[in-house]
Amino acid sequence: MKRYNVTVNGNVYQVEVEEVKGEFTSVPQPNNTAVKTAPKVQETPVAEKKSTAEGEKLESPMPGTIVKINAVEGAKVKKGEVLFVLEAMKMENEIMAPVDGTVVQVSVPKGASVNTGDILAVIG
Repeated sequence: MKRYNVTVNGNVYQVEVEEVKGEFTSVPQPNNTAVKTAPKVQETPVAEKKSTAEGEKLESPMPGTIVKINAVEGAKVKKGEVLFVLEAMKMENEIMAPVDGTVVQVSVPKGASVNTGDILAVIG
């Protein structure tokens, strides 16, 4: 048996996997037993935790999913302008520019899952 740590949505799970050697043949299933397959998991992009860009870092105030991005790198923004829409607990929250400036970097794609403190953008 080999042990692995697997991280899913920030939670760490320890799993054991048995190594099988030799030839593989299919194992017949009894007629009265239904075979269940694992549901397909849709991958969601995950936000970057850190940014190397210089400037005011706009962080996520809560965990959620980015459903809309109004920020474009190189665009001039005013304080209070809506840059992102973050969905958390079925509510859409507007994330606004904290300062006047130019968007230096957008760190998350649309559909990304973010946690509190993840950097969404950098404004220089």
